[in-house]
Amino acid sequence: MSNNPSLTFSRIEIIFQKFFLFFQDKSQRINRGDIALIVYDFDGVMTDNRALQLQDGTEAVFVNRGDGYGVSQIKKMGIKQLILSTETNTVVAARGKKLNIEVIQGSSDKKTALTAYCGELNIDLANVLYVGNDLNDLQVMQVVGFPVAPLDAHPLIIKIAKHVTMAKGGCGVIKELSENVII
Repeated sequence: MSNNPSLTFSRIEIIFQKFFLFFQDKSQRINRGDIALIVYDFDGVMTDNRALQLQDGTEAVFVNRGDGYGVSQIKKMGIKQLILSTETNTVVAARGKKLNIEVIQGSSDKKTALTAYCGELNIDLANVLYVGNDLNDLQVMQVVGFPVAPLDAHPLIIKIAKHVTMAKGGCGVIKELSENVII
């Protein structure tokens, strides 16, 4: 347990927050013309945050094919997409390659990495939609225009999100974005 009271949540508080989430304004729809870039955290957004580690040390994860479809639909909207991951892992690179979207891995400071990336491409952070699920996404989500969280994200991430998906991480978050959030 954390000694920091702002990071301590009881199970009841988390259930309460998710229940009443649907009565709050966390279902904001976003105009595609306002978005220049969508950034996805990998673990917990494109996956359900679990990894299968084999005896030889190789890792595998489950991804949602619907999210692949969502990525393709967002490409048709003309919106650039990026995977930004704290970890360096071949599975992240493989998913980016399959989806034909850029990947930045091994970023211990996602805010700095995204700020530099957007600076190189002349993208205003106000026009960035960032999908994150955990505390390592908190700082970067606080500087973008459109922070989005999966339903099972950390409570502090849900608190700052402008939109919370009905889908849990790895269960069609990106497909939901493409069909119901970006208009």
